[in-house]
Amino acid sequence: MKLTNEWFSAAAEAENGSPIFISGRDKMNNFRLSKKYNERVEIYWKYEPHYNGMPSDEDGKLMNRVLEVLQPAFEKNQLAILTGIYTGDSERTLVFYTRSTNAFQETLNTALRNFEQLPLTLYVENDANWNEYQEMCEIKPFAE
Repeated sequence: MKLTNEWFSAAAEAENGSPIFISGRDKMNNFRLSKKYNERVEIYWKYEPHYNGMPSDEDGKLMNRVLEVLQPAFEKNQLAILTGIYTGDSERTLVFYTRSTNAFQETLNTALRNFEQLPLTLYVENDANWNEYQEMCEIKPFAE
């Protein structure tokens, strides 16, 4: 399956009114319908809020460096696909769909070995229907 790197941007609000910026990946139907990526892994990164619940420039740069390492580590052999990035309200969330949570954990640890310990927590859920992805796509500003 061919993996595209096309994204959309959208905005939402946290329950407290803080803005949340969303980057969602387009054109994931081949992966969603393949039924190979049944586990959703969310990586949460709590940060000290800067302006309006957003990360500081320094935190933002570190988050981008981590993303530049993680995304290719998971996607080079299509172990996991990054489908969404949520930033705001003192937290960044990376949403992946994976074929194997065990291999995901190993790849995550290997990819982050050169970074100092990061404030990350993981959440895993069976989501064979890609419900989270479909909900995110509902807030897309325009249809494909």
